[in-house]
Amino acid sequence: MRYRVVIWLAVLVACMALPACRQAPQVHFFAEGQPAALDEWGVLRVEDGHLRLNEGVVPYDLNTPLFSDYAHKLRTVWMPAGTSATYQAEQSFDFPVGTILSKTFYYPLPEGKPWDAKSVARTPPSQSSLEGEALDLAKVRLIETRLLVHRAEGWVALPYVWNDAQTAATLKRTGELVALELVDAQGKRESADYQVPDQNQCGGCHITDNRSRKLLPIGPKARHLNRDFDYAGGKENQLAHLVRVGYLTGVPASPPRLADAMDAQAPLDARARAYLDVNCGHCHSATGPAITSGLWLDAHTQDRLKLGFCKQPIAAGKGTGNRRYDIVPGHAADSIFDYRLDSDDPAIMMPELGRSVVHREGVELIRAWIDAQAGSCDTASKESEPPPAT
Repeated sequence: MRYRVVIWLAVLVACMALPACRQAPQVHFFAEGQPAALDEWGVLRVEDGHLRLNEGVVPYDLNTPLFSDYAHKLRTVWMPAGTSATYQAEQSFDFPVGTILSKTFYYPLPEGKPWDAKSVARTPPSQSSLEGEALDLAKVRLIETRLLVHRAEGWVALPYVWNDAQTAATLKRTGELVALELVDAQGKRESADYQVPDQNQCGGCHITDNRSRKLLPIGPKARHLNRDFDYAGGKENQLAHLVRVGYLTGVPASPPRLADAMDAQAPLDARARAYLDVNCGHCHSATGPAITSGLWLDAHTQDRLKLGFCKQPIAAGKGTGNRRYDIVPGHAADSIFDYRLDSDDPAIMMPELGRSVVHREGVELIRAWIDAQAGSCDTASKESEPPPAT
């Protein structure tokens, strides 16, 4: 009997030494406070040179991602056992208290080259580096992980910055500036001052309702999530997957879906509207912080004047570039849209947060969309007026 016990203990010890036998850390929701280390939450873990998801943490992606200096993003959602989000047609889903949304910003490394403290690959942000729901840290550089935590009093944003060793991330309430060089496929380099936002700056995007002034999620909306995802167990529609794992209820038979803005096979109008919705619509909407601009760029707005066609800006100052209208149909070069999207000057550029370089592919898309528009702006009655002040 004693011999069997000794053998059993030896097998148990040997098994515990193997990664496959160890139990993954459990997610820990903090109802208050601001944990100093990301790993205290138990959402992600670094193991065997990979960034992995812990039990119950579900990855997801968007049809068109928000542009952030060409950073790629690993997005995840976790909810307490027995709870689920409720479907909403236009807004972000109604998530239960206890939900943790995470977004890890990373860059692929230039192919075949180790980390040199600055160089990262400039590749399409929609391309995922996930392999079996994990990131190989020999191939990518982790920059930060942002948590959006749903507490009883509302959502709280917490930015965590990864260390040089890529082993842990620490809370940086005041943000951080990370100097990078984007390297394209031809080896051309471009400096990027990647800005990790402080906690107050998070509200610049996540306060999407000017009346409540509360932080809200932006990405997890039906129109963004209605797409397939390559899970560890195989491809599946994300909405269907969330329903299957018990994280979402109330999904209709035909939920809305936006285009992939970088899909050249999709209609140009659908691509442009998807791009404007995810990059601008959370601010420029009927309820957003930019409501007073009269420029609404969310996916549901159809009024061409509100979309900027032949619309003069209310207060853009230097941001007009001496152009009279937000959009001049058929003439992107004469449009304020083109001028502001193609700038990296903080006093001019739009969006004004979350980037330090120009999204070249995004500019080309919106430029092509404007150039393809029919119609003209009646300027006959405006000829005697001076251009907007700069």
